[in-house]
Amino acid sequence: MRILITGADGQLGRDLLDCLAGRVPDGGLRCALLGPEGPRPGLQHEVLATDIDTMRVDDRDAVLTTFTAFRPELVLHGGALTAVERCETDVDVAYAVNATGTRHVAEAAALVGAHVVYVSTDYVFDGTASRPYREWDTPCPTSVYGASKLGGERECRPGSTIVRTSWLCGAHGANIVRTALRLAHAEGELRFVDDQHGSPTFTADLAPAVVTLGLDRRPGIFHVTNSGATTWWGLVRAVLAEAGGDPERVHPIGTAELDPPLLAPRPAYSVLDNMALRLCGLPALPDWQDGLARLVPALQAQLAAA
Repeated sequence: MRILITGADGQLGRDLLDCLAGRVPDGGLRCALLGPEGPRPGLQHEVLATDIDTMRVDDRDAVLTTFTAFRPELVLHGGALTAVERCETDVDVAYAVNATGTRHVAEAAALVGAHVVYVSTDYVFDGTASRPYREWDTPCPTSVYGASKLGGERECRPGSTIVRTSWLCGAHGANIVRTALRLAHAEGELRFVDDQHGSPTFTADLAPAVVTLGLDRRPGIFHVTNSGATTWWGLVRAVLAEAGGDPERVHPIGTAELDPPLLAPRPAYSVLDNMALRLCGLPALPDWQDGLARLVPALQAQLAAA
């Protein structure tokens, strides 16, 4: 199958490429695509990897030209402006990339008959729920990032796949696990917020699920995260423990105590119930602790070699 990836240089994009090539991503499970009967072997496809330097999604002409030349059958659309703080100050840019950019991808995909998988976020919810959010709950974003990503969801055409996920961590790029491992070598206490609850999701586990939903052309919204939930404080404590450090160095603080304060509001509770996966008979991703146990050694090896 001809598959086009947007955001291919990002955390998820790099693991999507590994998965589609049949390779095991760093810190990942054996590369297998999830199916209702269990794992099935990884497949090789003709893949076009695009990012901001090769196809800007906010450039309609560039998108249409690329799609008509390559004629993908499947589009894994992970390209986005994910800098949450920047979105608050560069509102037009956030919407140009996340919403209008998705409009261009959806238009081009329709022209060539490609199925689109759009990667969205837990930030489409306001975080006031008392239980995990289901796919059929009404979104209510409080940040520009969340609103622009919801705009992208609404640009997807009927029959598309929307994958909402959260708290991404992977072997490529910046994330909280890499930051915690770097800070672990410094002296003194570490302070992380304990009033934001979510599900850490490991791109090496997410990528096979995204690929499977795309290959199966599953329509509708799916919440796809690693199982279980914690806070940023709990996650960093777990990172230090996994790395052989002292988790007692990590002290909880409230979001309001951050200095400098955050521009963009964060949902206090954005745990996603992976109900659609469950009801469709698709397997859940492993517990987040399992994903962390695989990612930490991979990142430690990277940091040691740097």
